[in-house]
Amino acid sequence: MRRLRKLLLSPMFMALLIMLSLLLYALTYMPRAFSGRYYHYLSRLWCRIMIRLLDVDLRMVMMSSRPVPDHYIMVANHPSALEDFAVPALFDIYPLAKVEVKDWFVLGRISDYAGTIYVERESKDSRKLALQSLIDAVSAGRNLVIFPEGGCKGKRIYESFRTGAFDIAMQTGVPILPVYLCYHDEDAFEWTDQTLVQKLWQIYLNEDNLVEYQVHEPLDPADFDDRIQFAEHTRQLFLKWQQQRLNPAN
Repeated sequence: MRRLRKLLLSPMFMALLIMLSLLLYALTYMPRAFSGRYYHYLSRLWCRIMIRLLDVDLRMVMMSSRPVPDHYIMVANHPSALEDFAVPALFDIYPLAKVEVKDWFVLGRISDYAGTIYVERESKDSRKLALQSLIDAVSAGRNLVIFPEGGCKGKRIYESFRTGAFDIAMQTGVPILPVYLCYHDEDAFEWTDQTLVQKLWQIYLNEDNLVEYQVHEPLDPADFDDRIQFAEHTRQLFLKWQQQRLNPAN
């Protein structure tokens, strides 16, 4: 049944994706002053269509007793290529991305116009400029998503978290929203040495398509002494959630 549904619906979603891509791409030639909330909404709609095209069963799971705050800095693990589309599909955020994303065919220009903030990860000056841009974005009321592992580091939580997101939270007073990204078929979704197209094709063909984005309690930056302590405390939480995922009986 699922294969039949995919066969019937995929052409429709592909057509919608192409039409919306052409519209978004054409709009990028307008002055940047015209790239307002409407463009952000359209780019999120594009992401939702992409998730439907990939036939991913994407779910937001509330692990917190409180609703998602109106203003937040989301931090999450980053095992897959899917996050680039799935996170904006579910959350009203503006992302931080590696500068190479700008060079992606069509999507690079669209992501730039949509308000993505870029960083050259190995450049200290670039990281400093990106940090100030992120602080400015948060101060202007935008929600951010930052992957503190510093890129796709595999299906297990990385050995350290970079402190930029936690520095921004402490400077602005905006809470950190930790979201643990849980892929039921980790091997199929993990992004290793494949190209983006190869990985998305593997996701499309995969049978176990369930993905849960688990939203946990917001973390108040006022509860921490410095960004290093804040980052490591958050990493330990992710390690705990990972352990619960691997050993549910415990």
